[in-house]
Amino acid sequence: MTVAESRPTTTVDLQWEEGLRFTASDSHGHQVTVDAPANDGEPFDGFKPGELLLTSLAGCSGIDVVGILRKQRQRVTGIEIRVKGEQQPDPPWIWEENELEYVVKGKGLERSAVERAVDLSETKYCSTAATFGASARITSTVRIVEENRSEK
Repeated sequence: MTVAESRPTTTVDLQWEEGLRFTASDSHGHQVTVDAPANDGEPFDGFKPGELLLTSLAGCSGIDVVGILRKQRQRVTGIEIRVKGEQQPDPPWIWEENELEYVVKGKGLERSAVERAVDLSETKYCSTAATFGASARITSTVRIVEENRSEK
C-alpha cells in the first residue's frame, strides 16, 4: 500500500438548488444546506460557508474533548462550545482570530483533565484546528459546570 492509499480520504457532494443555496451530502447520507443572502439583509436558508467552517472547528474539537474525557473516566454530561470568529475586512475574508468558549458539564470533573483535553484537541487531534491554525490564531476558555452529584 502506498502512502497516498493509506491516507484518510472523504468525499462531499454539493448540488446547487437555486439562488445561492446548495445541498451538501456526505458519503454517509447526511445533508446540510449551504446558503448566503444575495444581498445584505435578505433572508436565506442554511449555513453560510464561513459559519460552517466555525461549526466544523467546534464540532471537531467537541468530538475530541468528549472522547478524551471519557477515556480519562471523567463524568462529563454535556459540552457546549461557542466560537467567535474574526475575519479580515477585505476579500477573501480570511479568518484571523477564533475564540472557543467551552462549557463542560459533569460530576466531579477535574479542571486539569478538562483543560488538557481541550489543549490536546486544539494542538494535536483536531484536523480542523490544525488547518485553521496555519493562518489563524485559536484561543480558548473553559468553564466547568458541576452537575448535581447526588444524581446517578
